[in-house]
Amino acid sequence: MPDENQPTQTARTAPRPENTRPEKTSISYSDAGVDITAGDRAKQRIKMLARKTFNKHVLSEIGGFGGLFSLDLDKFPDPVLVSSADGVGTKLKVAFELRIHHTVGADLVNHCVNDIAVQGATPLFFLDYLATGRIEDDTVETVVRGISEACRANGCALIGGETAQMPGFYADGEYDLAGTIVGAVNRPNILTGANIEPGDVLLGLPSNGLHTNGYSLARKLLFETAGYGPEQYINELKDKTGAALMRTHRSYLGVIRKLTTPGLVSGMAHITGGGITENLPRILPRGLDAHIDLAGWEIPPLFTHLQELGNVTQDEMFRTFNMGIGLIAVIPAEHIKKVKAILNRANERHCLIGRIVTRGTRKVLYN
Repeated sequence: MPDENQPTQTARTAPRPENTRPEKTSISYSDAGVDITAGDRAKQRIKMLARKTFNKHVLSEIGGFGGLFSLDLDKFPDPVLVSSADGVGTKLKVAFELRIHHTVGADLVNHCVNDIAVQGATPLFFLDYLATGRIEDDTVETVVRGISEACRANGCALIGGETAQMPGFYADGEYDLAGTIVGAVNRPNILTGANIEPGDVLLGLPSNGLHTNGYSLARKLLFETAGYGPEQYINELKDKTGAALMRTHRSYLGVIRKLTTPGLVSGMAHITGGGITENLPRILPRGLDAHIDLAGWEIPPLFTHLQELGNVTQDEMFRTFNMGIGLIAVIPAEHIKKVKAILNRANERHCLIGRIVTRGTRKVLYN
């Protein structure tokens, strides 16, 4: 009889032929979620848009390892380079909801332009960064077209950037957007605020809505607390919610140039994240405060409605939103009439919102 512990022939595993291995499937970058072909198509579209911003100082093409730009030493004989980097923030969430992608490019460029213009700088060139989970050619082209048009409007060249595909990091249809700007100013014309003195007048220029700051709080108040939809018309705003939130961050470059004639301006502050409360002190010398007269301008309905929706304190409002003032210029009292005349000729709205006082150390006081 056969041994019960001995396996039968049919139970035995057939020997594997020599030199054979399990067949493997070839995996590509596309299988991981990165579409190189789509990325190349987007780059070609971006190149065409960028070239429209080029001037004689651009020495490179889009696609190199770095952008090359030649500084005009006749215009800047004693040059100082001024740079800034920023993003659009959660305003993009509203753009995704409304499928409006053109204006966020202008938001980005204008924000960066203002940051260096308040220091007296002329914008030279710009670089953008767009990261997304999956390349959508039309969306990328629309965003970059907005960047390109804003660069041309501000006289700066779009000489490079990065379009990154990051599958699994961003949801389909979403992206992040940031940029870097470089400008130049002649050393004697740098605006630092060092010459600000007690008695100088604070002149405010109106914003165009929230610009690109405070959107996390605004979205919570409008969409969660109030339950508004982005296409809903709000009587208090006299506009649809989404339209009110998507107003473009304005560029102040033109008006800044009119005011930076030597001796007319002691300092300028771009009112961005942190509001007047945190931005104005950035240019104040030690020992000086800024006294803000709340009766100096009418706060736009968007801000008052946001405050009412969340019972937000005045302190929180003024350190979160621009409250209708996008730029503050500090003007010596003896020059205020001349400055007002310049602005009136340019049909630029403005208001006197306070003065510089000697009361403490670089704070903003409200009454």
